[in-house]
Amino acid sequence: MSDSLVAKTKLGVLNGATEGGVVAFRNVPYAAPPVGKLRFRRPEAPKPWTGTRDATQHGPIPPQNRSRLAAAMGDFTRTQDEDCLTLTIWTPKPDGKRRPVLVWYHGGAFVSGAGSLDWYSGARIAEFGDVVVVGVNYRLGVLGFMHKPGVAEPNLSLRDQIAALEFVHANIDAFGGDPETITVAGQSAGGLSVLALLALPAARKLFKRAIIQSAPFGRPLRTLESCLEPAAKMEEFLGIKSDAQWADAKVPDILAAQLKTMMHYAKFADVTPPFWPVADGELFGADLFQSALPGAADRDIMIGYTKDESAAFFAKAPPVIDATDAQVEGRFRDFFGADARAAMAEYAIRTGSNTPVSLISAMVGDAALAAKSIGFCDALATIGKPAYVYRFDWAAPGNPFGACHCIELPFMFDSLPTYQAPMLEGGDKAGMTALAAQMRDTWAAFVRTGNPNGAHLPHWQRYDLTDRKTMLFDVNSRLAEDPAGRKIWRYWP
Repeated sequence: MSDSLVAKTKLGVLNGATEGGVVAFRNVPYAAPPVGKLRFRRPEAPKPWTGTRDATQHGPIPPQNRSRLAAAMGDFTRTQDEDCLTLTIWTPKPDGKRRPVLVWYHGGAFVSGAGSLDWYSGARIAEFGDVVVVGVNYRLGVLGFMHKPGVAEPNLSLRDQIAALEFVHANIDAFGGDPETITVAGQSAGGLSVLALLALPAARKLFKRAIIQSAPFGRPLRTLESCLEPAAKMEEFLGIKSDAQWADAKVPDILAAQLKTMMHYAKFADVTPPFWPVADGELFGADLFQSALPGAADRDIMIGYTKDESAAFFAKAPPVIDATDAQVEGRFRDFFGADARAAMAEYAIRTGSNTPVSLISAMVGDAALAAKSIGFCDALATIGKPAYVYRFDWAAPGNPFGACHCIELPFMFDSLPTYQAPMLEGGDKAGMTALAAQMRDTWAAFVRTGNPNGAHLPHWQRYDLTDRKTMLFDVNSRLAEDPAGRKIWRYWP
């Protein structure tokens, strides 16, 4: 066994495997398996092991149903199991060098995905950026976010994520990483997770920088009271009559009931799942936006979103494609009240189309993601702590998904070959490869220094309220002033 493939952590020795030009350690436990009596319990420390633990193969991913975005992103198949609280770590070499560290929290609305998927391979960033990359698996759906007094306390998934960060801070030096130069990053639900970490003083002391990608700023935390009804609906679908029966519920049955529960609460053009972070009064109050600001003001921050966020949800959705004018107006009324028709007219001008898909996609994308991301950037600029702000604009010509939610991921990880994604179909391969290298190097530069600039990129100025400078990533990336038109348009959700 070569020393170049061995990491000596505080829990025991790991043997990794080469992946490209780096070493990957897979299925690294950061908490005890949440099985048996530990189901619905806070994560507990993993037990040390003797000898050398094989870390060359993927472990199970968290139990989950098919991704809601498979139509855009493509699909994946992996072994699933509750014993899933593990990390995947990519390092140029597990030596004594103290490299900056990127800790990645995947998206998936807290109901799907895994940090160990090949989509999120950190091999290219680690190799070309000389950094250590960590992908985090955490509990999902009912197993991570159901709340029922006496059975499951809220936010177990977020507690998993904190435990993972604590493990990284304590052990990453064994993998050639610097525990004092950690960047946390996440997309979609993972972006909201980064906000949560920024809001928690005990967590944010463990990292130096943060990257927030397409975070659902516009979706409020659930209240403790609002969690009780979905939990009761789960019990109805599972036939559970007493709290004790939860310990014996089978995972396939839980997933089937979870899907039924999500369908029960589904609404027209609303993709918020019923199992979601909770304002529990312990980790968070009701306003995560405001709670995260002090932490963000103390850290290097990069924030971004995609140009056509919600097209991933609605471009191929018959209920939206076939929506009536009354349905579209009703959804606009949810945000604009009596001004719904005027807002619809403005959005038709902004998008160049008045189809239900274009109107709903643009407005809901703003409401849940883009506009609120900009609002957070405005808030940081107001207190004199401006972030680096980007928008991902690349889209394959004629592709109905446009620059949709998640489309930046294969570019920032430089992992295009791992995707069989409809959202990428029709793209020019040479241009895509070049953009992927540019974004990979941009993310690595920020992880190293807190500044994304370098020879790979046009000069990127921080965001301010005067001109809202935003980097637009595309075949020809450029810095633009107020690309969303905050100064031009009247109606914002």
